[in-house]
Amino acid sequence: MTLVDCDLTLDDTVRSWTVMVPFEPAPAPTKAKTTVASNTGASDQSASESEDPSSAPKTSSPPKTSASPETESPPATETSRGPDEGTEWTVTVTRVVDGDTMEVRFPNGEVDTLRLLGVDTPETTLSRVSPDEFEGIPETADGRDWLYDWGERASDFAVDELDGREVRIATDPQADRRGSFGRLLVYVYVDGENFNERLLTDGYARMYDSSFSKRGAFADAERRAQRNDVGLWDYDAPEPTPEPAPEPTERKTDTSGGSDLPPLPADSDYDCSHLTWEQAQQVLEDYPSDPHRLDGDDDGEACESSA
Repeated sequence: MTLVDCDLTLDDTVRSWTVMVPFEPAPAPTKAKTTVASNTGASDQSASESEDPSSAPKTSSPPKTSASPETESPPATETSRGPDEGTEWTVTVTRVVDGDTMEVRFPNGEVDTLRLLGVDTPETTLSRVSPDEFEGIPETADGRDWLYDWGERASDFAVDELDGREVRIATDPQADRRGSFGRLLVYVYVDGENFNERLLTDGYARMYDSSFSKRGAFADAERRAQRNDVGLWDYDAPEPTPEPAPEPTERKTDTSGGSDLPPLPADSDYDCSHLTWEQAQQVLEDYPSDPHRLDGDDDGEACESSA
């Protein structure tokens, strides 16, 4: 508390009082040392950060924006590649069309048609069978039937060996990637064995005349099958069926009262001296082609001199 003297004038009389007024002390001034120390500390940290880059305040960089699939795509892997990427795949056979054609599903889910490279099995439609493409098979009804039967056998063999199975396939850098019908040209491997070559070895196919790297090995396999009469190469033409001999014409008797014809002479040839006119005429009627030359002037009358 603080004592304060005050003068107050009331009714022209000056009177004095001592009044106690509450007093609050002013806040103590901030010590200069504290301020200086704080400023010094800030200066030292700034200097330290300038000298040590690792302690510098990190500036946040803008987040990276993921590239859209259209502008950037990851490299293809075995599980994502389709028929137009790469040269080798593991695929699943979904349908066998015939001995050298099938449909498969690729790792990325695409389905495509394959044509076995370097081989040709017989057609499974009789009207499309071509014996002239298979050496030693005649262009006859029997030859076509033979090849048609082996086309069916080749298809059955492919179904047994491939249908529903996971197999390895590969294109050939020395061959076209796709054939004239757009089918992917490949080798098929089953448990490491080349299925194309096996068709040749077992006589289910001929070698297809085209350019590919395994042509030499395929030609050898085809020659061995032909030489050993394996499969479709084991063709034997049927023996020709002999034509039946014509039935002999029954000899007729002379209805006009004449007798039966005399037996043929030793040379099996009648002449007018052996026959009466009626008998000669009967022979001519029985054999209009006149093999015995009884009608010399070809007027339908036999042995006219004997009449």
